[in-house]
Amino acid sequence: MTEELGSSAASPSSPASAASPASASQPDLHVNTPNVDRFKVAVVGSGAVGKSAITVMYVQNQFVECYDPTIEDSYRKHTKVDERVCILDVLDTAGQEEYRSLRDTYMRQAHGFFIVYSINSKASFDNLQDYVESIKRVKDKDSVPFVLFGNKADLENEREVEKEEGNKFVQEYMSGSPLFEGSAKTKLNVEEAFNELIRVIRNRLGIKPFVEEKKKKKCTIL
Repeated sequence: MTEELGSSAASPSSPASAASPASASQPDLHVNTPNVDRFKVAVVGSGAVGKSAITVMYVQNQFVECYDPTIEDSYRKHTKVDERVCILDVLDTAGQEEYRSLRDTYMRQAHGFFIVYSINSKASFDNLQDYVESIKRVKDKDSVPFVLFGNKADLENEREVEKEEGNKFVQEYMSGSPLFEGSAKTKLNVEEAFNELIRVIRNRLGIKPFVEEKKKKKCTIL
């Protein structure tokens, strides 16, 4: 079960600034109170695959039409997944090669990674291994909380990457992580993919889904 609780975004003058940046002064805790989680996730992939559009659609339910290369933007989303509240800090990262030096910092800080390629760009798919291997190197782990997202599924007639290729990639390089194909433009599978990443992070941290205890019936013996 998922339920959106809204975000801390202010009303923007432009889509790119639609959400207020996550405060750097907040403590880096993955759990604040019982049944409330706080995670940092990084949206990672090549330039022009739609990382910003996916992020803004997820956080604000808006589609950003124009492409404006991102250096680094942070958004906050309050949501509810499987009866547990989650405060999600979403880092929209730079995909351009000139910002490669920024990678290690966000890779160290993130609890999980939303990896994006475009189904109509074989080049963006071919770059995935570099991102995944870099994350595993920085984290010093072979298995990391990942979700792989094939964006621009609305452009089926321009497809260059088959879903079978994505399935093969997650099995070979991402320990069988969840794979979604979807669209920032239509919101297809955007929320579902983020929700699944939250579940993967929780599972890795040993956080169990919240289960409300049923009230015990009292019996009176006469």
